Amino acid sequence: MSTARRLHYSYEDYLASLAVSPLKLEFFDGAIFAMAGGTVAHGQLSAAIIMALGRVLSKGCRVATSDVKVRIESSDLSTFPDASVICGDARTAAVDVNAVVNPSILVEVTSRSTEDYDRGDKLSHYKQLTTLEAVIFVSHRARRITVVERTNHAWTERDFRGGETVVIDASKISFAVDDVYDGIAVDTH
Repeated sequence: MSTARRLHYSYEDYLASLAVSPLKLEFFDGAIFAMAGGTVAHGQLSAAIIMALGRVLSKGCRVATSDVKVRIESSDLSTFPDASVICGDARTAAVDVNAVVNPSILVEVTSRSTEDYDRGDKLSHYKQLTTLEAVIFVSHRARRITVVERTNHAWTERDFRGGETVVIDASKISFAVDDVYDGIAVDTH
């Protein structure tokens, strides 16, 4: 008879692994996961959405790359979104001075391997952040940007396609979908 044994890592174990890993690692509830590497288009879309956000953010808000770790303390998830917007001073996690806990906007560029997770469980974690106003999903398949936005006490979801303007009401920002996808070939398969 064999018994399955689940490894349970401490957050300190995660930080030690992260310090020596060539990959970005995600931590959730005692488990450590390697994050998928990106394609050329993924990297270009990440850079393009960062530039688009940087042009329209209000004073006091800054956009950060995927090098900034976000911690959702209520669900014990630490992860690296493709971009984060922090308004005001960055607050860091009690257990991790390199993980912010107060993003206003998070961005995920989808990929074949992570899209279901990003739009499902990961989004559920993100929604637990009290400072979060919106999550932006940049599609790798088509010129489509999805905004999941906090409105009053609920979350709404809107899709914006090529030729349209993305509007995030809570943050009072807008930018053209085509500005993000200009010159980038998406994966239509």
